[in-house]
Amino acid sequence: MSTQQELRNRRRTRLRFQLRRKAGGRPRLSVFRSGKNIYAQVIDDAQGVTLASASTLDKELREALKNGATQESAGAVGKLVAQRAVAAGVSQVVFDRGSYLYHGRVKALAEAAREGGLSF
Repeated sequence: MSTQQELRNRRRTRLRFQLRRKAGGRPRLSVFRSGKNIYAQVIDDAQGVTLASASTLDKELREALKNGATQESAGAVGKLVAQRAVAAGVSQVVFDRGSYLYHGRVKALAEAAREGGLSF
């Protein structure tokens, strides 16, 4: 019987393989969600470099938000990472939701990133 962590790693690996085929050289917007916070990075896998990142632990967001585990905070992180990515010259990305389902905080982050200027 597989543990929950093994199943999560299997889903993540399967998704990353599909993304690599479909990316076409675009950077990857990767999301990590913990119980208390949410993190987002725009990663260029060809060079192995993080182009932009944001999380609920950033100083400007931490002061404005009560809790880092809400959809509102995920939306704020999505807007901030989109703003930083556009400033770095990235407008098209491929969305990597990791092993998480596309709903709740992950969906809120993705929609806010779209509103912020990223297209995926």
